[in-house]
Amino acid sequence: MRILVVEDDSTVAAALHRGLQAEGFDVDVAEDGDTGYWMATETDYGALLLDVMLPGRNGFKLCADLRHDGVETPILMLTAKSGEFDEAEGLDAGADDYLTKPFSFVVLAARIRAMLRRSGPRQSVVQMVGDLAIDFDHRSCTRAGEDVALTNREFTLLEVLARQPGVACSKSFLLEQVWGPDFEGSRNIVEVYIGYLRKKIDNGRDEPLIVTVHGHGYRLAR
Repeated sequence: MRILVVEDDSTVAAALHRGLQAEGFDVDVAEDGDTGYWMATETDYGALLLDVMLPGRNGFKLCADLRHDGVETPILMLTAKSGEFDEAEGLDAGADDYLTKPFSFVVLAARIRAMLRRSGPRQSVVQMVGDLAIDFDHRSCTRAGEDVALTNREFTLLEVLARQPGVACSKSFLLEQVWGPDFEGSRNIVEVYIGYLRKKIDNGRDEPLIVTVHGHGYRLAR
């Protein structure tokens, strides 16, 4: 599925591009409202992420114009402005959801999945890693047919690793994808949650699936 991000801040746009690709989406980026309008009307996207403060037409105007012209693609508004009136303006313009910066990428990904679920039926996607079955749509997993109970954060960490098959993910990459680019806590949180995953997924198993690649990070075994 392809997602369009309309965001003029290159740093934010790059982080969203990397994060959404890690979630399995194809991602296009527009840097202003007029380009975003043209791309959204020319391409069949699964979802649109619109910043409010854009060069050219702003996010509210862009959203309203797209709805006026019959574009029914789910829209998530992203803004640094907070307040109920701004949120109401975005929703009244035709947005499906609204998220205030700074935000956790975990929350962003969950909001996108919720929008997609509401927009129509989707086939559940299950990825197999050895005898580990990861159901991305229902955010659940089993190993050798046995349910593995994970918290939302644990599942998100597992999902990011699964989206990079055979690739060692660095601590910095995992922090950005799972805790968000604005996380200010200790980098050791990654090691802590890797430990949680190992205890739940690999504990007592002859073949561990979560592998430490010294000097590089962590990956899922193939």
